[in-house]
Amino acid sequence: MAATIADALRAAAERLSATSDTARLDAELLMAHALGASRSDLLLRHMRDCVPTGFEPLVDRRAAREPVAHILGEQEFFGRTFRVTPATLIPRGDSEVLVEAALAVDPQPRRVLDLGTGTGALLLSVLAETAAEGVATDRSAAALAVARENAERLGLAARARFEERDWHEAGWAADLGAFDLVLCNPPYVEDNADLDPDVRDYEPGSALFAGEEGLDDYRALLPQLAGLLEPEGVAIFRSCREAARLGHEAGNKPIGAWQTGWEALPLAYRLAECDAFVPPVWLRHMQFRCEALCFADRAKRSEDAARAQVSRLVSLATTVSAQEGSRG
Repeated sequence: MAATIADALRAAAERLSATSDTARLDAELLMAHALGASRSDLLLRHMRDCVPTGFEPLVDRRAAREPVAHILGEQEFFGRTFRVTPATLIPRGDSEVLVEAALAVDPQPRRVLDLGTGTGALLLSVLAETAAEGVATDRSAAALAVARENAERLGLAARARFEERDWHEAGWAADLGAFDLVLCNPPYVEDNADLDPDVRDYEPGSALFAGEEGLDDYRALLPQLAGLLEPEGVAIFRSCREAARLGHEAGNKPIGAWQTGWEALPLAYRLAECDAFVPPVWLRHMQFRCEALCFADRAKRSEDAARAQVSRLVSLATTVSAQEGSRG
């Protein structure tokens, strides 16, 4: 048995390296949890202490591929801590770009909608940065319970409403109204995808899988965007690997650039069923290879507002690109 915490961390990291790319970090987070201390406090003050009895069972669980977030019951996202359970996807850092894009395109939204909210991380992060009110939907009652708990923990419950809804059902959004921002990280994994056991065996399949091509939920939601957006509203989605051809798959028609407002952008699509305008504004966070795709309703928007929103998004994309370039 390891004599000190430092010894135990080395042994645990070596053991976990067979199944985790972040073995040392995993071991430190688990040790901090067993101690009831922060990770920084662990590293600064406890390395020579005796090993707490609860540490080894935590390492056993991680060695069995259980995600660290499930073991700890929480996950950091956009600078805040969110409660996590097996009923929700684990919020990941690569999805923070959706929050960044939302705040860039509309720094002062009045109403925000989060589709498939899970832990509530996207909606609550935007609400915490603004004075907006928000609505979160999910078809899982268990996930909504977690999101409500997170809203209460963050002091945002008074500005957030949670609704059990399924966007595949007719009339699901009839009474929701219109929003300045719509956020969505929909299921986008192909049904036969080979996922790591950490994801496949522990995270909810209903929030991961979306048909043979991983596009079923995009196809269901895109034609409904116009009814959810205010005249100057924007919807921001996590893109999938097939998003470049999504317009064609959904029966949309390329219409080229939209006058001066979209001169810097190469292509746009009009949704045939609802005449929504889809500018391909891609924000790429190079560290995580994550992209956000922004949608707007062309029929409702003023050109000045569109130009201002694109300018802010391009500015964000340029800043992110410069930051990543300086790191390289």
